Amino acid sequence: MRKLQFNKLLTLGKLALRDLWFDKKVSFCIIASLVAVIAPLLLLFSLKYGVVSQLHHKLLKNPSTLEIKITTNSMLSKEWFTWLEQQPETQFSIPLTRSLSVSVDLRVANEAGTTSRYSRNVDLIPTKLGDPLLEHAKIARKNGVILSSLAAEELKVGKQDKISIIVTRNKNNQAENEQLVFSVDDILPKESLSKRAVFVPLDVLLGIENYKDNIYTDVFPHIEGMELAKERHFARARIYAQSLDDVEPLAQKLRKKAIETNTEARAISDVKAINSVLNMIFIVIALTSIIGCVLSLFGAFLANIDRKRKDIALLRLLGFQQRAVGVYLVFQSMILSGLAFIFSLCFFMVGSQIFNHILGKNLSQIFISSLNLGHLLIAFLLSLILASIVAGIGAIRAVKIQPAESLRDI
Repeated sequence: MRKLQFNKLLTLGKLALRDLWFDKKVSFCIIASLVAVIAPLLLLFSLKYGVVSQLHHKLLKNPSTLEIKITTNSMLSKEWFTWLEQQPETQFSIPLTRSLSVSVDLRVANEAGTTSRYSRNVDLIPTKLGDPLLEHAKIARKNGVILSSLAAEELKVGKQDKISIIVTRNKNNQAENEQLVFSVDDILPKESLSKRAVFVPLDVLLGIENYKDNIYTDVFPHIEGMELAKERHFARARIYAQSLDDVEPLAQKLRKKAIETNTEARAISDVKAINSVLNMIFIVIALTSIIGCVLSLFGAFLANIDRKRKDIALLRLLGFQQRAVGVYLVFQSMILSGLAFIFSLCFFMVGSQIFNHILGKNLSQIFISSLNLGHLLIAFLLSLILASIVAGIGAIRAVKIQPAESLRDI
């Protein structure tokens, strides 16, 4: 039974193809009318998706967009950081000991050890696993650090090179300094951080701060100092949200705890506004084009059905039931829309390359016009569904044609 049904469908498909080939000119006109609608819609949506995705990518690539900066000097406890890490909007957080950046001097000796190169007043930044600012860079060893590109260029060092962190303090009106030797595990690209900085584990930063405050620390075990207070508070924190949509909600939670913050809310809102405007433009143009396409297809199929009244009547006389005639017409519409989409895709690829070459060159972007495979599959299915619905409406009229009425003039 299933084989018989399959053979009937195969026969209908062959008849639909041969009929379309016989009326090549009419088929070409219908395909051309579909291409005139589908190709511009693909280009329009690719521009909308490409531009907005580029803006999103640019914002996400810059971790400072996700950063929530504390603008006031606070007293943040360990319990507060535990609460912060439990918030679903929080991607990363780490304490900072002071309201201003902690700075140190870096030194590297040449192979002979006779001269040294210095980089002074370099920002000392604590880090840990999952730091968004470091991207793929990471501290691989216990005595490892990560340098920013500017700091590495000034010291003329690369990965695996040894550097010394020189820490200076004022004790009894006398300057004292100690140094710690580290290995450069990685170097942060200039695009990620445009200042001189060295990233160290949090315990190293705390040890350096304790040394400056004359408090005993395991970082400098040979130096005596006061005992550390049991409860330690921090002045600020490095905080990053999970996504662009999480920045403002997390900032509001911090403000409810009387912590003033600063975010890139304006840049984020600008991207959302552009996305909203482009969505509205695309919807209006798309609806107008789709309505025009439906009316055009509806008129073309109805005219085609009226033109083939005798052919349809002959199919009925040959034993084709009403359902088979309807399937036959839907097959034709799906074949025409499928071919139209393939030709539209070719035009889209050419137009997309032109946009990316000309506009991308002027706007310094890689992809101005872009669609992924999922978008194309959805567009293809929508084209088939739309053409099938229009053909189905025409098929309802076709199956009502009586063979005797259509063959009266033969």
